[in-house]
Order: sequence, then structure tokens, then C-alpha cells
Amino acid sequence: MGHEGIELSTPSAIDRQSGSSTMPQAEPIVYVVDDDISVRESLELMIRCEGWKSQTFASAQEFLSRASVAAPGCLILDVNLPDLNGLDLQKQISADRTGMPIIFITGYGDVPMSVRAMKAGAAEFLTKPFGDNVMLDAMRTAIEKSVAEFAHRKEMQALRDRYALLSSREREVMALVVSGLMNKQVGGELGISEITVKAHRGNVMRKMDAASLADLVTMAAALQITRPDI
Repeated sequence: MGHEGIELSTPSAIDRQSGSSTMPQAEPIVYVVDDDISVRESLELMIRCEGWKSQTFASAQEFLSRASVAAPGCLILDVNLPDLNGLDLQKQISADRTGMPIIFITGYGDVPMSVRAMKAGAAEFLTKPFGDNVMLDAMRTAIEKSVAEFAHRKEMQALRDRYALLSSREREVMALVVSGLMNKQVGGELGISEITVKAHRGNVMRKMDAASLADLVTMAAALQITRPDI
């Protein structure tokens, strides 16, 4: 089997424009839930040969009992399990494990079952027996998607944390500045002097780690900041 790697993280527009460095990304984890030990062992070997971490489980409940880890990855899930079936597990984890692509595997899947899984957000639906290359391609695609989503969530959380440092007045100034108003116009809207606006604007740029106005506009768009009603 091939040992092709994947790029774990690339700077987003927000990350590049803010001038902040990209933190090392957590190593992807591939979870396997299948009651067939031979399938689990085969997939675990395949996963480790590709350089990814692996965690295997014999049942849905065993998987649910493990605390979720803050790392990108994907879930290889058998549809037919002895306790909670794969489709029901997919529904159960959709809320608290967002960003985890699911690759369904089954020995006797049918079209309605696969349609239901895909409509609920499954990354792939494979019928046993499947070739190594087919599974590897599915895993690579799922992990790449998860890595991108994981990085985006981290960037957005960092952005929200910086925004939380702004005072209410600084937030008003930021919203008006990114809407295209000049400092004098912002001062007129808020009833403060242009010098005071400049001071608030400087604080906003520093706290948001923005290198330019265009950078600040990008951040405001990501945070969905709209012009306030003054």
C-alpha cells in the first residue's frame, strides 16, 4: 500500500493576514468501530502504516464511553453493530463531534441505507470487501477535510478570544471603521473626537493583531460584525 502523506495545516487568510504563526496541528486519529476483530486489526495495520494514530472499538457504546479528543481525524464505522447501529451512532455524535467525517462500511448495505447515511453527512459508504486503495483514498480525503475544519475552528476561536478583549467602545469603533467610515466620520457617529477615535482604533488593531485595515475587515467578516445602530 502507498505511504503518501497529507499536509496537516496551511495558514488561512485570517492567519496569514494577521501575521500570527500557525500552531502545530494535532496528529490525526482514525477511529474504527466494528465488532469483527479481523476487520479492526486489518484496518489498524493499514492506518498505522500510513503514519496516523488509530483507536479501535468493538461496539458503539465502547466508542461513546471514550472522551472525545481535540484532534482532527475520521471515523470508520460498521453499519451493523450489536448494540447501537452505525446509522444511529452517526445521528448521536453529529452534535458533539462535529467535523469528524464518517466512512461507513458494511457487508450487506443497500441503496436506501447508503442514501440515508450520505444525506446525514457521511463521507463515504463502502461495501465489504473493499480494496486497500479504496479505503486509503477515503481516509485521506476524510482526514484532509477534518484537518481543514479543525484548523478553521481553532483560528475562529482565537479570533473570538481576541475580539472579547475589546471594550464596548472599541467594538463600536471597529464596526464603523470596517464599514468604510473615516476617523472623522466615526467620531461624528459616536459623538467623540477624532483623536479619541484614533486611540480606540489603535487599540483595536493591536488587540486584534491586525496588520492592516484590510486584515481587520477580513476578521470582521469572519466574525459577522455589522455596523451598529447608533
